[in-house]
Amino acid sequence: MPILKIRVIPNSKINKIVKQEDNYLKIKLSAPAHEGKANKALIKFLSQYFKVAKNKITLISGEKSHEKIVRIED
Repeated sequence: MPILKIRVIPNSKINKIVKQEDNYLKIKLSAPAHEGKANKALIKFLSQYFKVAKNKITLISGEKSHEKIVRIED
């Protein structure tokens, strides 16, 4: 089960990974950081990127922060 540290930049023009290192991703999302929309967009983006179901991705910490920790199950 990989655990990733993620820095989210909401309200961007497009959804994309702008920086990738060992277990660290910097991701731009078009969704706003309001009412959990960015978190939902992040999970959807990661599920498409890693080709796993959305229910296999768990937000461990950072629900109300730009810094997040996510677990992806096999």
